[in-house]
Amino acid sequence: MLRTFPALSVAAALLIGQLIGHGTARAEDKLYEIKKTETKVAVGTKGTTSVTIATKNGWHVNGEAPITLSLTPPAGITLPKTKLVRADLAASTLESARFDVAFEAAEVGAKVITAEARFVICQETACKPVKETLSLDIDVAAPAPKVKAKAKAKKT
Repeated sequence: MLRTFPALSVAAALLIGQLIGHGTARAEDKLYEIKKTETKVAVGTKGTTSVTIATKNGWHVNGEAPITLSLTPPAGITLPKTKLVRADLAASTLESARFDVAFEAAEVGAKVITAEARFVICQETACKPVKETLSLDIDVAAPAPKVKAKAKAKKT
């Protein structure tokens, strides 16, 4: 019976460690949220999707630190810029920052732009650098069929 006690202690310690580790991850998630728009476009057209970083619980986006969004497009999607910086922000407040990502679709299908956001969030006593990898979903549809105008019949 004494031999099983150390095994139970080790199992309990591992379980507690997992619970503490998961609790920390959840607490970190509450510091900010990244919102993405899902975009639908027709092939051969230009579109825009956006990424918004929104802080929570007394944290704010550091207005002096670099903020970037590095983009990797899939086949069939072209981007005018593959790295967006603070000067490219479409909107910026103390609580949030938004990048609008312009693209052009050349192939039909579900496409995913891989993005890496880097930014710094702060509160009164501390700052935290953040690196977050995310996927921007683009639904590219076939172009709508063109409707031919009927020719008017001439009266004689």
